[in-house]
Amino acid sequence: MDIIVVIFIFCCGFLIPSIIKNKFSRKDIKTLNILWLFHICTSIYYYFFTRNGGGDAWGYWRKAQYMSQADFIDSLFSGQGTEFMNALNYIPANLMRMGFFANTLLYGLLGFIAFTFLYRICIQTIPYNSKFYKYRLFPLLLFLPNLHFWSSGVGKDTMLFLCILMVSYGLMRISKRFPLVVIGLLLSYGLRPHIALILTISFGFAYIINGKISPPRRIILSILLIIVAGLILPAVLGFVQMDELSMTELEQFSENKSAALSSAGSSVDISSYPYPLKVLTFLYRPFFFDINGIPALIASLENLLLLLLSIQVVRNRFVATFKTAPVVIQGLFIFFILGALVFSLSMSNLGIILRQRNMFLAGLILFILWSFSYKQELILKKKHA
Repeated sequence: MDIIVVIFIFCCGFLIPSIIKNKFSRKDIKTLNILWLFHICTSIYYYFFTRNGGGDAWGYWRKAQYMSQADFIDSLFSGQGTEFMNALNYIPANLMRMGFFANTLLYGLLGFIAFTFLYRICIQTIPYNSKFYKYRLFPLLLFLPNLHFWSSGVGKDTMLFLCILMVSYGLMRISKRFPLVVIGLLLSYGLRPHIALILTISFGFAYIINGKISPPRRIILSILLIIVAGLILPAVLGFVQMDELSMTELEQFSENKSAALSSAGSSVDISSYPYPLKVLTFLYRPFFFDINGIPALIASLENLLLLLLSIQVVRNRFVATFKTAPVVIQGLFIFFILGALVFSLSMSNLGIILRQRNMFLAGLILFILWSFSYKQELILKKKHA
């Protein structure tokens, strides 16, 4: 049974771009096929990386195996976080009796669907594919190994990566893709309510400040997203066990979370760091002085590239670049900034930092591509003038 499922999943990865081939050129489909091969290989590596049976991924799968139908229904409609994640594994692990390897590849396919959305957003919003040291940034930035690793295995990280890009892609044409937005928000709400809250706030603010959208549409969408954020807020406070949204509660939550995470093996004590340094740690570490193996070396090389590109973005008329960006890029970049500001308060483990940052990284990648494209557009206009 698992062999048939694995073959089916492998074929589906090639079929997804072809199903929507009217959205992609032949060159795009070829690139996406290469991206799928890279992603599924990463998913297989993820399986062997966790094959000793430890970690959250095996926990979700095992709990789902022995979950009763009543527990499934209760966790799906009332549970949050781990309980909701267990419920999502009920059908493949329990009803279909899929093994952990097949289940891992299934999540790998879901992660690739997210990359397909991201790819589509890129080609639809980025007019110029600029170079950095003679290398085209697109689709190069979509091949970052850690971006694939944390979106290729059984877990919340893969699902949230998919949810975020579902919502982003859906909002580009909300009249036709409204179900994508609803499903993405509902799933992210069940997995991590605070991510759903930050996502709705980010896009609500982007619609308010974006001058390219007609005022009636801008007002309606921003109000709608703000209302959704208001409905999510009580669940978020309950999820993080806070009585109210205040500085005292936030500081207490940050201290408790940092203390809990500092017990992990790759912990880095950042409690004494000034806040700006905590944010930089969240964004660009592990770095070369943190290397303790090949995965850390790969992550350090990625972070060096992102750091160099970020410096160029800041130097390239940052405010004007942001103001002229499409609303989907503005929303995802605000989401990236808010995520860095909020999560850097509590992160102290480099492994957890990489996992948590992965949810927000699409916003940085898109803004980097837009910034370089905008710079090239200004150069071409100057030459033309």
